[in-house]
Amino acid sequence: MSPLVFLAFGAAFGFVLSRSGAADYDVVQEMFRFQSFQLYGIMGVAVAVTAPGLWGLRRWGRTATGAPLVVKPKPRHPGNLLGGAIFGVGWSLTGMCPGPIFVNVGEGKVYALAALLGALVGAALFSVLYERLVAPLRLPALTD
Repeated sequence: MSPLVFLAFGAAFGFVLSRSGAADYDVVQEMFRFQSFQLYGIMGVAVAVTAPGLWGLRRWGRTATGAPLVVKPKPRHPGNLLGGAIFGVGWSLTGMCPGPIFVNVGEGKVYALAALLGALVGAALFSVLYERLVAPLRLPALTD
């Protein structure tokens, strides 16, 4: 697929996030404080729209080479809980998860650069520490 296709899908996704309010700090904070259920509704609609397509892909899907599409479940381990907690705290504090970080940067919100920097530093730190975290968190070994 052409990189322009991915760019178009990314731009459309960012537009939907922006226009729906899903990338707005105040909307996210209202969700976490249970003052508004708008974002829960957005997530619910996303699941309702996506689930049938994913079901169909798993049942009848093929890869680009024509081979059957195989989706293997990800392993469960204590690292999932720790990673989820870190993700949730970061999302709550900044009002942004990875997609909305780029939406906010694209909207010219300077404070989003701090969230982007934090996400990049966190990812880099995780990659540096991964081998040390494998045993205590029972993480899967990295493979090429």
